[in-house]
Amino acid sequence: MRAYRLVCCACGTEYDDDGLRLACDTPHEPSLLRTVYQASGLHAKDPAPAGSVFRFAWLPVVRAIPGSPGPVACRAEELGRALGLSDLWISFSGHWPERGALLPTGTFKDLEAGVVLGRLPDDPPVLVLASAGNTAAAFAAACVREGARCLIVVPSYAVGAVSAAAGRADGVGLVVVEGGTYDDAIALAEAVGALDGFRPEGGIRNVGRRDGLATCLLSVFEASGRLPRHYVQAVGSGAGAVAAHEAAGRLREHGCPDPLPRLLLCQNAPYAPLHDAWHGRRTPAPAGPVVAPELTNGRPPFAVRGGVREALVESGGTVVVAGGDEARHAMALFERAEGVDIEPAAGVALAGLAKAVRAGRIGTDDMVLLNITGGGRRRLCAGSGTVPVRPDLSVDVVETRDPALLEIAAKSVADAFLA
Repeated sequence: MRAYRLVCCACGTEYDDDGLRLACDTPHEPSLLRTVYQASGLHAKDPAPAGSVFRFAWLPVVRAIPGSPGPVACRAEELGRALGLSDLWISFSGHWPERGALLPTGTFKDLEAGVVLGRLPDDPPVLVLASAGNTAAAFAAACVREGARCLIVVPSYAVGAVSAAAGRADGVGLVVVEGGTYDDAIALAEAVGALDGFRPEGGIRNVGRRDGLATCLLSVFEASGRLPRHYVQAVGSGAGAVAAHEAAGRLREHGCPDPLPRLLLCQNAPYAPLHDAWHGRRTPAPAGPVVAPELTNGRPPFAVRGGVREALVESGGTVVVAGGDEARHAMALFERAEGVDIEPAAGVALAGLAKAVRAGRIGTDDMVLLNITGGGRRRLCAGSGTVPVRPDLSVDVVETRDPALLEIAAKSVADAFLA
């Protein structure tokens, strides 16, 4: 028996977790499942190594995965002064040894990967997931360490990002959608995941992914003893933001008197589906390059029960956009102020925060948590080198956009992986 249960956000039905469940069995509107833990304290009874993500009790796992550091929380005084904020905190997920940040592939996707694998039952089916780069690198590295089987689908432009994962194994397959988008990779991954012997990882529907990401907020609460007034993050699907909102709710249920943090979610122009959905607009087709392609999920879980819209409404939050030049300027600002490089998505978040401060949405004395979702990769790659990754199989984008061809392509991919 696991030390938690899964509860449907729409109907309240409860389930014992088998490590694979992604949805409620009751017919109703789309809804996420949420974890309810027996543990009342923040930390696990069985002590994990110092700095491990598994030091937190509120994780839906049956085992700890070795080599799974957690995020690092700290005050960002220099950056705060540059922005005009007196109480700025960051949760840093990446490579920053001076601060104790040692995530293997340099982004908070490492938090997802370790917890998702720690949730799995013995002898699980092959996990299938889509990625625009960072998730692929994190899961590839974690599956190599754990000896787990995983099939990863990426658009062709994201192959370079996977090279940050050191090493490959027979149980980790990489499929590229030539000429495709992140949405095309998602379509192929969903089709393969529906086949016998395979299982979709689930993205935001996977409670392991969300609760792993929730440790970004938990680490700041652990260090400060408070919930921030504002939570700032760049988003693609919004899984990390929903995770932070859920974690804040758990802390309040266990005695924290602070109000829910207001979510300030940031996307990059010119393609910002979550921003457009929040503001009631249709999202036009992508019209040019973006600085952070991982934020371009065209099918975000906005309106599902327990999803992004509910989190924004309940927290009094909003969604903003930043352009490429603004993000690059923010990346340079962070490195000058704090001494470490950050990833483009984190630059988008910092640019969004700066705009919100200038607009008066955030008070100068408010406690702000800026989630730096990736950083230090330049030094990480220079120190360890990168391992170029060759795809195991390529699928033309045309095959992912025709339902009949998609079914054939998915079967071919599955057969090739199992061969």
